[in-house]
Amino acid sequence: MTNLSRRVFLRQMVAVGFSASGALLLAACNQPEQTSVPIKPTAAPQPTTAPSQPARATAPQATATAQSTAVSQAKAATAAAPTAQSTASSTGVPDMVVAHGGDKPEELVNRAIQALGGIERFVKPGNDVIIKPNICVAYHTYEYAATTNPWVVAALVKLCLGAGAKRVRVMDNPFGGTADQAYAISGISEQVKAAGGVMELMTNRKFMKTDIPLGVDIKSWMIYDEIINADVIINVPIAKHHSLARLTMGMKNMMGTVINRESIHGRMGQRLADLTGRIKPALTVVDAVRILMANGPTGGNLGDVKKMDMVIASPDVVATDTYAASLFGIKPEQLDYIGAGVKSGIGRSDLANMKIEDITVAG
Repeated sequence: MTNLSRRVFLRQMVAVGFSASGALLLAACNQPEQTSVPIKPTAAPQPTTAPSQPARATAPQATATAQSTAVSQAKAATAAAPTAQSTASSTGVPDMVVAHGGDKPEELVNRAIQALGGIERFVKPGNDVIIKPNICVAYHTYEYAATTNPWVVAALVKLCLGAGAKRVRVMDNPFGGTADQAYAISGISEQVKAAGGVMELMTNRKFMKTDIPLGVDIKSWMIYDEIINADVIINVPIAKHHSLARLTMGMKNMMGTVINRESIHGRMGQRLADLTGRIKPALTVVDAVRILMANGPTGGNLGDVKKMDMVIASPDVVATDTYAASLFGIKPEQLDYIGAGVKSGIGRSDLANMKIEDITVAG
C-alpha cells in the first residue's frame, strides 16, 4: 500500500470511529430518566382520642397544623436518594404503608397490613409467632408514649391468629420494674389476652449464646432462645426520643431480646445492625399513635407527648426507622444504626425510590 493509500485508509477509519461514537452518544442522551415514586401528599386529620380506650389522663393533642407539618416532613425526607428500583414495587405491593388519622389504632393497623399484602404474606397456618413491643418500664400508662400502644399490639395478635398461627406470644424484657408490672401498667397485657394472645415472661435461663455469622462488630451474643427459634418475629416499637440513641424505634427495639445491653450501647450503630440482622423480624410496625418528643426512653411528662395517630408498616426495619425519624425532624444519616443497617444489607433508607402507600383513615 502506498503512503497516499494509507492516508486515505486512515482518514476513512477515523471517520467511521467518530460516527459510531456519535451514535452511541446520541443514544445515551436519548435514554429516559428514571423517576422515583413519590408519596401521594395528603392532609393529616385532626387527632382525636380513641373512644375505645379507657378514660385515663390523656396527652395534649397536636394541632392539625402541627400534625400536617410532621407528616409533610416525613414525606420530604424521601426527596434526596440514589436511584434504585424496589423488588416489592415491581410486583405492585408497596414497600411501606403509612396509615394515619381516625381515632382507633386497631383500624390503622388493619388498613396498613391489608395494603401491605395482608398478614398472610408474613404468617402461615401453624406458625409460632412472637410479637416484640416496647414495654421498657412499669412507671407509666401508654398515654405517656414510653410503651407501645396496647391496641396496636392487640390488632396484630388478632390478625396472626386469624391467619392460622399456632400461637401468638407477646414479650419484652423491661429494665424498669418487673415484667409483670410493666405488662399490666402499659395496658398491653389486658388487650393481648382479650385478643387471644399470650403474655410470656422472659426468663434468664432462656438467654443463650447465639452465633451471629454475618456480624461485623459482634460475632455472638446472649439472645433469647425463643425469639431465635420462632417461625415469625413481628417487631412493634413505639417511636420515641432516647437520651443515648437520639431515637428508639425498630432496630433499637431489638435490644429487648438480649442481656448485657450496656455493651450494645457502647458501639450502638453497628451492634444494633448485627443484632437485627440475626433476629430478622419479618414485619415491623412502628407505633406513632403517640410519640415521645423528649426525655426518653422513660418519659413521664404528658407535655413531651405528641399525638400523631399513625402507624408505619414494612418488612424493612431500616425503612420504617428512616420514615419514623423524619417525624422528629431527624435525617437517616444522623442515626448511626440506620447507616450501619444499610451497609449491612438489612434494609434501605432511600425512601424516594421506594413505593410508599399513604392511607388516611376517616374518624
